[in-house]
Amino acid sequence: SLRGSWRLRSGNGSVSLRAEVPGCVHTALLCQGLIQDPYYRFNDVMYRWISLDNWTYSRTFKTPFDIRKWQKVNLVFEGVDTVAQILLNNVTLGRTDNMFNRYSFDISSVIQEVNCVEVRFLSAVSYAAEQSRCHKAHSIPPACPPPVQKGECHVNFIRKEQCSFSWDWGPSFPTQGIWKDVRIEAYNHYHLIYFSTTPLFVKSAQQWCLEVESIFDVVSSKPIPGLVTVDIPKLQTQQTFSVKLQPGEGSIVLLVNINKSAAVEAWWPNGHGKQTGYNMTTTFMMEAGCQIEKFSKVYFRTVELVQEPIPGSPGLSFYFRINGRPIFIKGSNWIPADSFQDRVTSDTLRLLLKSAADANMNALRVWGGGVYEQDEFYDICDEIGIMIWQDFMFACALYPTNQNFLESVRAEVSHQVRRLKSHPSIILWSGNNENEAAIASNWFSIPYPDIGVYIKDYVTLYVKNIREIVLCEDKSRPFVASSPTNGLESVKEGWLSRDPYDTHYGDTHFYDYSNDCWNWTMYPKTRFASEYGFQSWPSFSTVEKVSSPEDWSYTSNFSLHRQHHEGGNIQMLQEIGRHFKLPQSPDPVKQFKDIIYLTQVMQAQCIKTETEFYRFSQSEIINGEGHTMGALYWQLNDIWQAPSWASLEYGGKWKLLHYFAQNFFAPLLPVAYEDKGMLRIYGVSDLHEDHKVTLRVVVHAWSSLEPVCTLAKEGVTVKAQSAVPIYKESVCDLLGRCKNCTRESCVITFCLVGEDGLQSPRNHYFLSSLKDAVGLEKTQLSASVSQQDDIYIFVLQTTAIAPFVTLDVGSIKGRFSDNGFLMTEKKKTVVFYPWEPTSVEELESSLILTSLLDVV
Repeated sequence: SLRGSWRLRSGNGSVSLRAEVPGCVHTALLCQGLIQDPYYRFNDVMYRWISLDNWTYSRTFKTPFDIRKWQKVNLVFEGVDTVAQILLNNVTLGRTDNMFNRYSFDISSVIQEVNCVEVRFLSAVSYAAEQSRCHKAHSIPPACPPPVQKGECHVNFIRKEQCSFSWDWGPSFPTQGIWKDVRIEAYNHYHLIYFSTTPLFVKSAQQWCLEVESIFDVVSSKPIPGLVTVDIPKLQTQQTFSVKLQPGEGSIVLLVNINKSAAVEAWWPNGHGKQTGYNMTTTFMMEAGCQIEKFSKVYFRTVELVQEPIPGSPGLSFYFRINGRPIFIKGSNWIPADSFQDRVTSDTLRLLLKSAADANMNALRVWGGGVYEQDEFYDICDEIGIMIWQDFMFACALYPTNQNFLESVRAEVSHQVRRLKSHPSIILWSGNNENEAAIASNWFSIPYPDIGVYIKDYVTLYVKNIREIVLCEDKSRPFVASSPTNGLESVKEGWLSRDPYDTHYGDTHFYDYSNDCWNWTMYPKTRFASEYGFQSWPSFSTVEKVSSPEDWSYTSNFSLHRQHHEGGNIQMLQEIGRHFKLPQSPDPVKQFKDIIYLTQVMQAQCIKTETEFYRFSQSEIINGEGHTMGALYWQLNDIWQAPSWASLEYGGKWKLLHYFAQNFFAPLLPVAYEDKGMLRIYGVSDLHEDHKVTLRVVVHAWSSLEPVCTLAKEGVTVKAQSAVPIYKESVCDLLGRCKNCTRESCVITFCLVGEDGLQSPRNHYFLSSLKDAVGLEKTQLSASVSQQDDIYIFVLQTTAIAPFVTLDVGSIKGRFSDNGFLMTEKKKTVVFYPWEPTSVEELESSLILTSLLDVV
């Protein structure tokens, strides 16, 4: 391994320092104290010079073996970011131009006892500009990001993390570095490069089998015969095969039949069953070369993307069947967890992914403007049951299709599919993010006569190249060319549909910041919602780390600088203003904190309304629309500390939205909405059996902790994996029954209670905007904290009803069992799960309790 300490120097040699590999220039400079935190204040712009320079990594190493004993010696880079010339002992081995590719250089004739390896980088920014200049055929828009993003241009000309040139939620840090493993490999005869397992269920035989694929570099000039044994002890399965390795890139595909008498436990998504995996040993005993033993974990699951006619609805369905069972997809969209990938540890990944599972999510979409995630990411998803919709890394742009570009992309796709296809968590490959829509809606104002060229480019890249490789490498899971897309209808229309946002086909992305987000009628009754969202600010404790006191106001230069979405800060105030009184505190810091709190309340409440709409639409068709089978809000996580659509802040802290998600994604949930004066409640269930439950509806006056009236409807059947209407009443009748209630003076809460402790979260429905609420009283909130083993118990007390009660313990890492809730009882117990050691004293002194009434 060549991991560890390297030398790094700037283009003219004026800066020279020690640098860790894997790593990048920015983190190396930061480690040596040569720059401040790149995320601090305005440093993203101040440090632009770093990515405009051409840096060189170098190191010497002694060859740890006798060179003469090996037929082949390779220098292997698992990831180079991005454009570089690789030299060993002053001999150029080759060049790299794709961050997502694996590069292997034969150094058999160049390696000596003591060696010097050099990686000479070229600025990604200047390379992208140069590639764009050289592309004479036709322009490839967009040239540059909107000015509000403070980014770099022509990112579509470089195979690099697309958001590293800036995005509407992230900074521009076009890194340079050796971002993954680098090592020397020496071998004789043959060497294993890729190994994958794909489960197949043979319906006719009612039997599982496993396709085991191995790809080798075969040095020998003649085929090498031998034996391969595959052993899965837990499934009493062992098979031996005679094989022959062909010279060059030799591959072996074996079909292992799983013993019929073994009970195979399938892999299920979170909330639907266990994630059982089996240990497998594959032994290669060839007539030449050494024996190879490969240990792996294998999983059994099937996936189908169902697109079929629906009675009473034009168009086609769009849903996933896992192991033959339709699954409603609940989750979010994943973006890179840091601008500097070397800072993303497996702990970082586990914390974020575990938070997704803890919020009852079963899926994430790895979005196409980031990176193909590291192996640990998918390992953790396999382990905790998070399904992955995997985009290829193309986003919000058109792309060139010249031969060099296509060859690079073909290598990238082939490498990534081979690397990732054994993961049961990955259920779909998707060609790109929003590029079908970009052409269909003509985002880039291409003159009509020229559009044909771009359509041809589109089909060439995503269909004739990417799709072709995916189908060849992996027949076990579905492929769609884009998101949003009309699925089979897009294919029928030549891969570019007239309207990729059509609710009758495929998936949709939906954003609307100008209408009232509490009004469910504004949302599309789509087959599958793969992106939708609203922004909020991260908590003050998160912002505080990268700002100074003069920045702490909503209209400061800092607050504007951090907002990369045009008009975003104003849009948030407008959304808040519809339902809440805007903060008016004369103290600017208090006002800033109040606004942050309200943006989180607003975001949580908006996405709750929208997600509940998608969930209650799963079993019905209304005016030809419905059967919604997926809700992935935008976005799960943050790349830095800034306003964004995320529900998890940079560092992993849960925003109120994430606490709300834990409830609105609950396996059993009652959902209320109003339609023409009628209050309707649906019972939504992801459970595999029907359940008899009691619906409890409680009406409170804002002015009293004693309920005005309660209703218990018993014997309600909530159907398995469905959403069914379980209650309706006109709001007028309801208010009439609950004497003296008006829309402004009362609030409704409701829950489902079954047998054996089965219970839904308690949900709420507001009958008016909270700025119009009558009878809300300033409350005295207090909390006592105690420790119980590894967790902490917070007992809250209130003297009056308190909406959106929020516990915040600043930068102490951990999460609460519930937060942002409507407190209608005098006492409530909330648990704090720490992610690092803390104490009662520390929690008490950090605790800030806020409810809507604390906003002035």
